[in-house]
Amino acid sequence: MMENQQQNQQTLKGAVTISGVGLHTGSHVNMTLKPAMPGFGIKFQRIDLPDQPIVKADVDYVVDTARGTTLEHNGARVSTVEHILAALVGMGVDNVLIELNGPEIPIMDGSSMPFIEIIEEVGIQEQDAKKVYYSIDTNINYYDDVKKVEMVALPAVDYRITALIDFNSQVLGTQHANLKSLADFKKEIAPCRTFVFLHELEYLLANNLIKGGDINNAIVVVDKQMTEAELSRLATAFGRDTISVQREGILNNAQLHFPNEPARHKLLDIVGDLALIGFPIKAHIIANRPGHASNVEFARKIKAYIKKNKHNKDVPIYDPNQPAIFDIRRIEKTLPHRYPMLLVDKIIELSDTRVVGIKNVTFNEHFFQGHFPGNPVMPGVLQCEALAQVGGILALNPVPDPENYDTYFLKIDNCKFKQKVLPGDTMILKMELLSPIRRGLVEMRGTVFIGNKVATEADMVAQIVKREGK
Repeated sequence: MMENQQQNQQTLKGAVTISGVGLHTGSHVNMTLKPAMPGFGIKFQRIDLPDQPIVKADVDYVVDTARGTTLEHNGARVSTVEHILAALVGMGVDNVLIELNGPEIPIMDGSSMPFIEIIEEVGIQEQDAKKVYYSIDTNINYYDDVKKVEMVALPAVDYRITALIDFNSQVLGTQHANLKSLADFKKEIAPCRTFVFLHELEYLLANNLIKGGDINNAIVVVDKQMTEAELSRLATAFGRDTISVQREGILNNAQLHFPNEPARHKLLDIVGDLALIGFPIKAHIIANRPGHASNVEFARKIKAYIKKNKHNKDVPIYDPNQPAIFDIRRIEKTLPHRYPMLLVDKIIELSDTRVVGIKNVTFNEHFFQGHFPGNPVMPGVLQCEALAQVGGILALNPVPDPENYDTYFLKIDNCKFKQKVLPGDTMILKMELLSPIRRGLVEMRGTVFIGNKVATEADMVAQIVKREGK
């Protein structure tokens, strides 16, 4: 794990408010960020509407990506969420309630920097809950043949992004931007403002689609020759006496912060839009010609992958080169079981709350003679028994003289068999305490993994009982 990887969830130390105008709606909006409990995530609340509905920052609620990313749920609609989401991800804020008295996040200067400034002003509070990252263990690809957009998430030890843009524009040309670590977000990406091509701006102005009044919050890329009359009309829109085109083909309403500021802003949008996955991820994102629509579709794809493989985040790693914590001789001293009923070969991990054991399944197992001869499958009840034996080691570990006690199972709940266990498989048997051991009662959750796939899972309750005469 990277040293700068955030270990615990974070929220804000207090509430903080920022006000501004929505770029597209022209509404003047007050936005208040408020601390929230661990696991709350990022949610928006429209306090100006009846019942003050809440919409979670989740890709499932995206309803529009035409000129920014818009969410809608429970009758609450919130537009242009990407820049505030990027600021929260960039600063490592996991849990926050965002109250709004209007339909759109204020555009401010078109970047994430004003939001980062208010987050820093109020301060960040570490919370007593671990931050769970989801690792991508295979390439996830997204391709839009019409827009020629290509995005891929590659396995990586942390979260990093590479963005490439190419608008067939002589002014912008091909640009790329890199974010090697979220620690660099504030300095390298946050100040980068949204940009618009002149032909888009003229259309938006003509159709009254930018009502934000002050349009000095975007870099305008001039992609054609302009007459004095056109410049004069734009000067009026920008509230300037005169306006001119700079050498780089950028209107002089804005000075560039970086030569590749447009590419960096596209990267900022990716950070914000991929926050809608709902889980912090470890992956290297490479995006070629990204936009809000493709970012959101890509986020949907990554979220679906994580939901399908969610249990994998806690798959124990079995390295046969590492010495066992309990070898078979130590297991025999702890458990009363013997051939043919001893179903655990070694213990590779043991703590107060969790144990991981290994059972190598071979064709020579006694039960294969009678269980589906010619089609050997390990009986499900024996998989549960193997889990139970590993759980017995966890239960007896705190006991000073474990050889004088036995564990008896009282209950098995929620047992599911998801994959056959066959000769040649290595069963990774994990048992975790669900609550502290009280009065000899041990509540555990058990999982059998074959590789990184779940074969069997069950909730079990056992009781520790002293052997008679001991």
